[in-house]
Amino acid sequence: MNQRASGVVVQTVLWMGVFLGMVGTTAREIDAQVRQNARTDESELIFSDEFENQLASAWTWLRPEPSRWCVRNHGLEIRVWPGFADTVENALLWAVTKRGEDCWIFEVTVNNLNHPVQQWEQAGLTWYTDQKPVFKLVKELVDGRIVIMPGNVEIGNVPVQLRLEVEGQEFKAFYRTDFSGPFHLAGQGSTPQGTNEQISIQCYHGPDSAEHWIRFTDFRVLRKPK
Repeated sequence: MNQRASGVVVQTVLWMGVFLGMVGTTAREIDAQVRQNARTDESELIFSDEFENQLASAWTWLRPEPSRWCVRNHGLEIRVWPGFADTVENALLWAVTKRGEDCWIFEVTVNNLNHPVQQWEQAGLTWYTDQKPVFKLVKELVDGRIVIMPGNVEIGNVPVQLRLEVEGQEFKAFYRTDFSGPFHLAGQGSTPQGTNEQISIQCYHGPDSAEHWIRFTDFRVLRKPK
């Protein structure tokens, strides 16, 4: 597949581009702000991981390379390694069981510890069906601009909270850089339900000439009955 397709907004796909930090603000302060502004609506918290000392037992790895990830200071840090959607290493997977027609919500905060320089260098959430990547919600470098995909919305090199909502065969991708403000819709689409579905935290298309790392914090899974 032409990798430039990751920079194109597509509504319905098999694989699509539906996919430090703030001046004066530390990563710890950003993490605390996200937790302080966590949702308190009717959604049920199904799973969360604040990456305290180690990974929760519910995770599994796809193509693990232990020397290029670590858990520290309430965060998961992964080196952005060269690769593509179907070869990405250190993809962390959480199994979505009995999804049904309820609205499932997946959230994670993404912070680049190094300024991205490689075309399509990216990090965020990817949805898997039957062991194959189907769509993604990521912070990505495209033609010199740091954007949210889907939507091709320019945000710059700032920490961002990603939110993916999957309901029935429909999904919506949201983001926010103001952690006390509302989420913004980046894109939406549809995909058939599969027998083996997973949500993944991952990053790839990194440079091979430099060590670039991504910090992931405050991963949560919520479910809202239909």
